[in-house]
Amino acid sequence: MLIGVPKEIKTHEYRVGMVPSSVREVIHHGHTVLVETGAGLGIGFDDQAYIAAGARIAKTAAEIFEKTEMVVKVKEPQASEYKKLRRGQILFTYLHLAPDPEQTKGLIDSGCTAIAYETVTNSRGGLPLLAPMSEVAGRMSIQVGAHCLEKGAGGTGILLGGVPGVAPAKVVIIGGGVSGTHAARMAMGMEAQVVIIERSLDRLKQLDEQFGSRLTTVYSTVDAIESYVVDADLVIGAVLVPGAAAPRLVTHKMIKKMRPGSVVVDIAIDQGGCFETSKPTTHAQPTYVVDNIIHYCVANMPGAVPRTSTFALNNATLPFILALANKGYKKALADDVHLRNGLNVHEGKLTYQAVAEALKMPYVTAEKLLGLAA
Repeated sequence: MLIGVPKEIKTHEYRVGMVPSSVREVIHHGHTVLVETGAGLGIGFDDQAYIAAGARIAKTAAEIFEKTEMVVKVKEPQASEYKKLRRGQILFTYLHLAPDPEQTKGLIDSGCTAIAYETVTNSRGGLPLLAPMSEVAGRMSIQVGAHCLEKGAGGTGILLGGVPGVAPAKVVIIGGGVSGTHAARMAMGMEAQVVIIERSLDRLKQLDEQFGSRLTTVYSTVDAIESYVVDADLVIGAVLVPGAAAPRLVTHKMIKKMRPGSVVVDIAIDQGGCFETSKPTTHAQPTYVVDNIIHYCVANMPGAVPRTSTFALNNATLPFILALANKGYKKALADDVHLRNGLNVHEGKLTYQAVAEALKMPYVTAEKLLGLAA
């Protein structure tokens, strides 16, 4: 199979779909890889590094989209990209379609087969291709939140861990999944006072067993969210409903009650955000202020640490890239229900129910479209 790796074009996005070692592995299995010139420069890999791995170099993104059978990216295709996709071509990347009707329509109109990293599953009910970036985003949320709390960034001027004789900051994390857990780990490491609010009792028990008295665990109710958010210095939104729009759990009214200069970081912004006051931002302008509360809502947070993020992502995606290339998408999807769960758009049809419900659009099951329905 001829696989294409274009340069990412989203603002301040330096990650790349395949690193040279991944390219070498795919070529070892008999495939050809075409990489856009400069695609890896943001993480320290020049064209020569890809050539040494066996790749061919394309001068333009247009060449990638025109020639290749599968396009491997990181972020969702921008308008100039999805217009270049075509019927029969595979797109393998993050999509986050639920809050993005324009991209959804563009992918449907293209006729391509679009497989989303964030909805691929595993046998344990996890999201193995989303997890690496959730880990990065969770850890980063505390890093950026601590910076935003500094007076020069508009915050209240609180040091996250405090000092002897001065209380630490109060950090509230909504959601105890992968990103929330990694946020908690970082916040506790910086000696903040940390609370996780989560609706799963089983998960709360696991978190309590993992962290003990260092972490306060709270069952999620409207009352609990309001009580803890209003009193927090830093709130991390880490709620995920796979493939669907994130629930807006923190209202504008709650935001208004927070102390001026407090900070909210919305990890869920890729799926629309879990604060009522959230709107996507970029690394160029990462924050904005609503009612004196600093909002950090960058839609590609892991892009700020692209080298770490790219390697973590490649470790997870490479086996699936190989399966799609070795078998072709039809057999690969037929053989692996977990990869099949990643199929969001196929030949002009929407194939993921949560996305269809969020956008109020019709959908057809992947099994029916692939001829696998009983």
